[in-house]
Amino acid sequence: MQEVIEAKFSIGNIVKHRFLNFRGVIFDLDPKFNNTEEWYQAIPRNLRPRKDQPFYHLFAENEEIFYIAYVSEQNLLHDASNKEASHPDIKKVFSHYDGKNYIPFNRSKN
Repeated sequence: MQEVIEAKFSIGNIVKHRFLNFRGVIFDLDPKFNNTEEWYQAIPRNLRPRKDQPFYHLFAENEEIFYIAYVSEQNLLHDASNKEASHPDIKKVFSHYDGKNYIPFNRSKN
């Protein structure tokens, strides 16, 4: 029987990092860690998150730069500011901002 993992956040949610100074919009998620071991080992040992939790792909931003981030659930918090994000790639995945979340474009079903 396959283990069911519930994610705390959803695609389109705006989140902020618990410790680092950035926020972002979730555009994809992995139920468990799904990156390279090299990436994981580059994280300082005392800060490494568990691998058995959801990891989120973010259109991330801070005051200086836009980038893509891969962040464990334990290191994310909801961003309650209701402030729109400015990342330029948001418009490639989301149709609009509803005042709380970004709404993905409708995908055709096969």
